[in-house]
Amino acid sequence: MAALAVPPARRLAVSATVVAAVVLFSHHLGGIAEGGRELALSALFGLAFGIFLQRSRFCFFCVSRDFIEQRDARGLLGIVAALAIGIVGYHLVFGAFLPVPTPGRLPPQAHIGPLSWVLAAGAFSFGIGMALSGSCISAHLYRLGEGSTASPFALLGALVGFALGFASWNDLYLSGIQQAPVVWLPHHFGYAGSVALQLVVLAIIAIGLWRWHRQPDAVAAKGGAWERRWPAYVGGLLVGFLGVLSYFRLGPLGVTAELGSIARTAASTTGWLPDRLEGLDTFSGCATVIKQTLWSDNGVFILSLVLGSLAAAVFAGDFKPRLPRLPEIGRALAGGVLMGWGAMVALGCTVGTMLSGIMAGAASGWVFGLFLFGGLWLGWQARRKLDWG
Repeated sequence: MAALAVPPARRLAVSATVVAAVVLFSHHLGGIAEGGRELALSALFGLAFGIFLQRSRFCFFCVSRDFIEQRDARGLLGIVAALAIGIVGYHLVFGAFLPVPTPGRLPPQAHIGPLSWVLAAGAFSFGIGMALSGSCISAHLYRLGEGSTASPFALLGALVGFALGFASWNDLYLSGIQQAPVVWLPHHFGYAGSVALQLVVLAIIAIGLWRWHRQPDAVAAKGGAWERRWPAYVGGLLVGFLGVLSYFRLGPLGVTAELGSIARTAASTTGWLPDRLEGLDTFSGCATVIKQTLWSDNGVFILSLVLGSLAAAVFAGDFKPRLPRLPEIGRALAGGVLMGWGAMVALGCTVGTMLSGIMAGAASGWVFGLFLFGGLWLGWQARRKLDWG
């Protein structure tokens, strides 16, 4: 009978109230004359994304740690599933915007960035940062909904890191990005070839992960079915589908544009940044602009993501706030700074540059992923050897 149990009425009431609040918020945004429909849709996508992330624990660092420590590959295979769905869906959608992948033209808004040592350095920094702080930026956002008290420090550190990234941007752009090539796989292989090539690479990765996989010891299931974590592949399929839908209606999934805009606005207001950030606003990654309005699509998306995670966490009994220990705060801040700097100079993070980029057939997404996991491994080794939590 335990499997048929439903959460207590109090949890159901709180979750339903939060979901209803987001839906009403979306309805209100829809009434805004200019851009209201996009804002409303962003709210609903953010709500769904928060629920998917929380219920499937779709955290890039956590699933990587499970594999490094226990050879449990299920979480990483969930990411592979998300990428496979997204690659097929993105390439199908591209035909609506750009029927022929003509050289010199790129699909609108797709996260296709320049290949340079700056991208590699940013991804490596981001990987170390997520290992130190315990999550990537998207996971820290959904953990806010779970009541994580360390995540606010990581996100505060990320804002500082973004500001440092803006301050160093001009030198990095002129020395490493300005002349860097932008490689979009359909330009070289066509849509069918790009899909086939990337699916073959994902298949090789999946086979390798499965060969290394070690089934964890079985433990008795606790709680009702509604309280159990969704299988990683379910989360991956849902995230991949949402990524395609988001690109088709609004733009690629990403979680750093609003954070970057807040940091850029604050740093510019204090006169800490140069008057001109060379070439930055010509890239289509997680774009950061000086804030002119209260709500942006990405800001609404992030707020709804946190609320969606809160609704899911309360529903499943995962809302468990606790006071952070001092070492946790230090790790979260330091990791956040590294992630913020890395995300700024790499024009996005695990969701924008890697997930959305690979789905779009961007070579920059694959490079970001390669150096990200290198940094993650190094950061995790350093954390263990220093016994830093």
